[in-house]
Amino acid sequence: MKQTLDIVPLTSWFDTDEAPLIIAGPCSAETEEQLVATAHLLANTGKVNVLRAGIWKPRTRPGEFEGIGSIGLQWLRRAKEETGLPITTEVATAKHVEEALAAGVDILWVGARSTANPFTVQEIADALRGVDVPVMVKNPVNPDLSLWLGALERVNRAGIKKLAAIHRGFSSYEKTSFRNEPMWDIAIQLKTLVPDLPVINDPSHICGNRELIPYIAQKAFDMDMQGLIIESHIDPAVAWTDAKQQVTPQALYDLLANLTFRHAKSDDPIFEDKLAQLRVDIDKLDDQIIKILSDRMRIVEKIGEYKRDNNVTILQVSRWDEIIHKRTNVAQALKLDKDFTVKLLELIHNESIRKQNEIMNTKPVAEA
Repeated sequence: MKQTLDIVPLTSWFDTDEAPLIIAGPCSAETEEQLVATAHLLANTGKVNVLRAGIWKPRTRPGEFEGIGSIGLQWLRRAKEETGLPITTEVATAKHVEEALAAGVDILWVGARSTANPFTVQEIADALRGVDVPVMVKNPVNPDLSLWLGALERVNRAGIKKLAAIHRGFSSYEKTSFRNEPMWDIAIQLKTLVPDLPVINDPSHICGNRELIPYIAQKAFDMDMQGLIIESHIDPAVAWTDAKQQVTPQALYDLLANLTFRHAKSDDPIFEDKLAQLRVDIDKLDDQIIKILSDRMRIVEKIGEYKRDNNVTILQVSRWDEIIHKRTNVAQALKLDKDFTVKLLELIHNESIRKQNEIMNTKPVAEA
């Protein structure tokens, strides 16, 4: 079910065209020289729309660098004056909001840890009442779409119409190549629920290392995201925070120059006609899939009744192993991805277990 947010287009934030919004700058403002020098190099690329820098840094453990503090706002302001770039920083308290706005910060963002706490988001939202400033809300640390949407709603209800989401990936117990799992499906769900909401991708925090950033950045554009927020430092090797995921301004220029920005729609009527026909074919196959699944579940119900009547357990591990082995072999022969096949089979199996469990807890018709 679609959600309604009272928001304005991303292009109305500044005098921009429909090109993607590129936000870049160091993870942390460390020194005035570091921040201003980085800002000039980023401005010189001609590809950066907004300068970012962390002033207050929420850290997992005490004793780590927690940001330079309020003095960094003056450095950001100087960078803005010298380069002409609008500036943005993270806020986590009402005091942060007040200080950032007083310093002329053009865009605020709510971090992942803050998004996870409705009390914190509400405090920030209350501090924003009566203010016309763009706000970006990062997804929460854990994969919870409701928390993300709820944070956006709280900020929107405070009167903020220049609103965007930042997709920065989610924490996962499973260790992979990424610092935070992209879990694109959650970002897609958000875009589906709120079609007019701009979504900015944060490949730096998803990747955790600079080598993977081009891959994620391109995928973000392919997924119809409206911009990127990338960490860039004049000398990443000596950065005080997140050194591995920051890129130099020159590397950022090269990265952006090699990305392909795709349009959500085509103006070519021939293309649209062909796409429409292909979608009709997809719809027919989807209908067949749903019908086959329905037929399968009816057989599952009969199996459940038979197991119940013969006092046999629902779960048959050997049978499940057999299904996984046979079906994945068939799927690979048909050039279907193995991981996709296993996930699909698991969904079907879980629903089969649920149906059989319902049947197990009902009496046969003859005994009712």
